[in-house]
Amino acid sequence: MSGSEPNRPLPPLTPADIGPQVPRRGGAGVAWLGRFILRRIGWRVVGRLPDRPRAVMIAAPHTSNYDGLVGIAAILGLRLDIRFMAKHSLFRGPAGWLLRAAGGIPVDRRRPGGVVAETQRLLAAGDPFWLGITPEGTRSGAGEWKTGFHRIAVELGLPIIVVTFCYRRREARILETFWPEGDLERDLEAIYAALDDVTPRHPERLSAPLKRRR
Repeated sequence: MSGSEPNRPLPPLTPADIGPQVPRRGGAGVAWLGRFILRRIGWRVVGRLPDRPRAVMIAAPHTSNYDGLVGIAAILGLRLDIRFMAKHSLFRGPAGWLLRAAGGIPVDRRRPGGVVAETQRLLAAGDPFWLGITPEGTRSGAGEWKTGFHRIAVELGLPIIVVTFCYRRREARILETFWPEGDLERDLEAIYAALDDVTPRHPERLSAPLKRRR
């Protein structure tokens, strides 16, 4: 993989900065809601998005449900068409409506192989959207990352966009766009390195691959 310096200051990202090939969804009302939430909680979105119709976007580290609030507000505010998998039990009541509006797809996590196959099928169909994944799979210090996102990107020839939530900066940061080289371990180490300067909400819950670098 190749990328730029991940820990430099990043420019604010606005809808005007998004290229024409980036998949979009939602109307003005949904976008207003997303921006309103970000203003209320004092967060902003920074970085640059590649002008690509399809991509795999991963978010890490994931140590708190608050990450999801920031992420969903950012997706809504920028009107991005990002489909992300979340456990089906979260799609109940008003929270379920918000998740679906942001592109959430309920899944049964007891069938991980089926999830990867289904996402590959959707992306291979050629419809323009980005797939969002939290590779740690849990907020409570995973021993290792789930690597289905890498297999999908390699097999379909898609870039991997690395996003993180830094609580020191109060920023949703788009750090890197990597083209995986096919060497899983090397590619993972490049992603882990991009996350070295990130402060999660609960550092004690970092996944093992990130914790060993600190």
